Amino acid sequence: MINGMTLDLNLRVVRANAEVKSPSVLFIHGFASSGELNWDRSRWLKYFTDAGRDVLLIDLPGHGEDPRRNDGSWAPSQIRQALAAIVMDLDEGPVDVIGYSLGSRLAWEFAAFNPDLVNHLVIGGPGAGDPLAAFELDQARAHVETGEKIHDDYTATIMQIAKAEPSNDLSALFELIEAIKSEPYDPAAKVPSVPTLLVAGDQDDLATTMPHLRRLLKNAGTRNEVLWLAGRNHANAVTSREFKEKALGFLNS
Repeated sequence: MINGMTLDLNLRVVRANAEVKSPSVLFIHGFASSGELNWDRSRWLKYFTDAGRDVLLIDLPGHGEDPRRNDGSWAPSQIRQALAAIVMDLDEGPVDVIGYSLGSRLAWEFAAFNPDLVNHLVIGGPGAGDPLAAFELDQARAHVETGEKIHDDYTATIMQIAKAEPSNDLSALFELIEAIKSEPYDPAAKVPSVPTLLVAGDQDDLATTMPHLRRLLKNAGTRNEVLWLAGRNHANAVTSREFKEKALGFLNS
């Protein structure tokens, strides 16, 4: 919380197109994306609402509609509190959670810290480390302000992704990265106890440490499954129909 302000995430509730028989699904998108880009355009919403699931679609701070809609802290711990408030305010009981990329880190922590609010967890494109930790903020800001060349290859790649979506507010994204960096990711510090599905493309360089997450789950006694998507990378794994089918089946198990 900053200046007495509480983080307030943009929320869109999408009701099922069929009789609702199962918990709502909370979707958490990746960096430089949004609820619409990550989940609606890739047809996750239709797939799940057609299957009788209500969907909770949020935009992370600095993303989607009105990226500067509040002055609350954007640190991961505050995002978790905002997500918990959304679930509790809806008063529908525990939800299923699906996160991708940065959303997988946030979903892992949300489920770990709030097991009473989560039934099942699905995380896509996950790793044991936080890729944003390596982002060179000073170089990125200098590039935007003066056109100075970015010398760090990883930062340059992330900037290309961020600039590819015209609606992205780069300065807002930089603020989120700064907030994420303030709370380094340590998945071993708190491991989810709810059933967890790990999914990644077998060509996803960012998910090479995913087996470490599975070991953490196994050591904690958490029921877990893994799906590797053949020929998919970090950018296109989320569009996989196999991913959608496996996720829904796991949530229904």
